Amino acid sequence: MKRRLLLSTALLPMLTLAAPPVPTVLPLWPEGVPPARRADAPAARGEVAPERTDEQGRIAHVSLPTLTVVPPAVDRPNGTAVILCPGGGYSVLSFQREGLQYAAWLSTLGITTFILKSRLQDWGHPAPLQDVLRALRLVRSRAAEFGVRPDRIGVMGSSAGGHLAATASTLFEHADGRTGAALDAVSARPDFAVLVYPVITLMPPAAHPGSRKALLGEQPESALLTLLSVDQQVTPATPPTLLLHTQFDKTVPVDNSLLHYQALTRAGVPAELYVFEQGGHGIGMRDGLGNASAWPRRAEDWLRQRGLLNKDTPR
Repeated sequence: MKRRLLLSTALLPMLTLAAPPVPTVLPLWPEGVPPARRADAPAARGEVAPERTDEQGRIAHVSLPTLTVVPPAVDRPNGTAVILCPGGGYSVLSFQREGLQYAAWLSTLGITTFILKSRLQDWGHPAPLQDVLRALRLVRSRAAEFGVRPDRIGVMGSSAGGHLAATASTLFEHADGRTGAALDAVSARPDFAVLVYPVITLMPPAAHPGSRKALLGEQPESALLTLLSVDQQVTPATPPTLLLHTQFDKTVPVDNSLLHYQALTRAGVPAELYVFEQGGHGIGMRDGLGNASAWPRRAEDWLRQRGLLNKDTPR
């Protein structure tokens, strides 16, 4: 017993050294968060509740957006970065399941991940768009500091986070995403996009009503519905995109991914689409859902094929 205790004590420093580093959290707007522009949003009236995190790791009432930096596995850095947008219908952020869990997986691929804690329904449009584009500009402007390549910075998101990632890949030059800050001069165009069961259209019949209401309010203008139905904003400048969805998603119908894939194809944008038979909405990285549980492997294949998991020039 004594010998066992001595061995355990001797191992403690090694175990301490092996512990993963504490993620760095960066303020997104150190100069001050831009004011809410949507007149009926609670933030415009100064009525945002304090930020809170529930027992499932979901965050609500974000007023101070941040980026949580999760570094790549120590022996695998490859210079690729991902701005990660958790889902939650623009009412909460599934920060644990679609943020930290995804980042742990991306770390094993050598990717540096920046989990975006963006503003939500308390602020409405264009606050989330401003946040994701600021994240892209910030990371690109400090690429050397983070050990990433400025031409290998992508976006990834699930559900409403997929919508936010898709707005970044289509509206990266839109005036709504600018605030007059010096960083506006830095390109916010992602170099690739991975969209997991994403909200794409805000138009019936395939729209997710909860995301639409949270982002645009009860009676959105038709121009905003068109602008933020991102399949209608695809151009040849939209970056290569991977879409993953399940056939019988009853919350965000698969038509969302189909519409976006068709738009990408019409514009000549390189794209792949996987539609899995099993699983509903919000599958995260759960096991037991047939081929749908293997979506991270399909995503890894796609990233590898595009040269994003090595140090060579991507294709």
